[in-house]
Amino acid sequence: MAHEELSPFRQVWRRVVIAAVVLLATVLIVWLDRDAYRDGNQIGIDLLDAFYYATVTLSTTGYGDITPLTDAARLVNILVITPLRILFLIVLIGTTLEALTTRTREEFRIRRWRSHVRQHVIVCGYGTKGRSAIRSLQAYGTPLEQIVVVDPEPRAIDEANSLGLTGIVGDASRTDVLRRASIERARAVIVAANRDDASVLITLTVRQLNAGVPITTSVREEENAQLLRQSGADTVITTSATAGRLLGLSTDAPRVVATVEDLVTGGQGLDLQQRRVTAGEVGLGPRQLRDIVLSVTRGGRTLRFDDPLIGTLEAEDVLVVVRSHPPGGQIAV
Repeated sequence: MAHEELSPFRQVWRRVVIAAVVLLATVLIVWLDRDAYRDGNQIGIDLLDAFYYATVTLSTTGYGDITPLTDAARLVNILVITPLRILFLIVLIGTTLEALTTRTREEFRIRRWRSHVRQHVIVCGYGTKGRSAIRSLQAYGTPLEQIVVVDPEPRAIDEANSLGLTGIVGDASRTDVLRRASIERARAVIVAANRDDASVLITLTVRQLNAGVPITTSVREEENAQLLRQSGADTVITTSATAGRLLGLSTDAPRVVATVEDLVTGGQGLDLQQRRVTAGEVGLGPRQLRDIVLSVTRGGRTLRFDDPLIGTLEAEDVLVVVRSHPPGGQIAV
């Protein structure tokens, strides 16, 4: 189970509540013994004076305009209010130091990581789609150290970090955030945002910063797919349309849906793989290979396995094949 920590806002809010409780407790102590204090030449103080005295006493050493008169009041100040002052300062200073320490630690970790990382994959969005994409990357042999997650939610990044991923809190459509993720050295970018407009902005920013990196993005509405391609995405996956087609197939051809699910779930059963033609396969037909060939890409054009234009395989051809996943191992390359 992923480690969960309180968000920075909740941590600060909790400490503010503690500080307020300490302040109110001090006011109550002073108010109950209000006749034992002097404000200038006046004996006794009112509720406003009690708040004033408690505030300046907890936050400073006091101004001396309101002072305790009796030995009992002075003893209460020594034994009760002084420890409350120390607790109050610890709460406030601790919040500041924790925030600075956390930020410094995070910046140091990212700087150290940036100095070593090369050919990594950036996943923009750590929701359901982003998590599934990361599981597929792992199944196909990408180590966790080579996967970077960018998400605006601190809790999502905390979870990603607890699993061994490198996480960066921020909006992936911002230039500075993507540069922190070393976008210029990435080998691929996966855009798994929850909204189509966010996907467009992220894709545009990625393409501006790295003109050559392959971008794969998801889109909810099919009519936005072309917009994503125009924004610079190399591959656009329409999640709602794809899910709808599978739902329709499930009625009359449930085994087809099961097989498709098997194919797209890496690390078990049947796996889809993209690879280049080996030297021993040059000159053969697609049906003569041990692997089941689904398509052949030649000169930037993708041909189906039964297209007569394929003829025999050439040295620069790229194949999409179906392989059986070896039990307990990664997908062979």
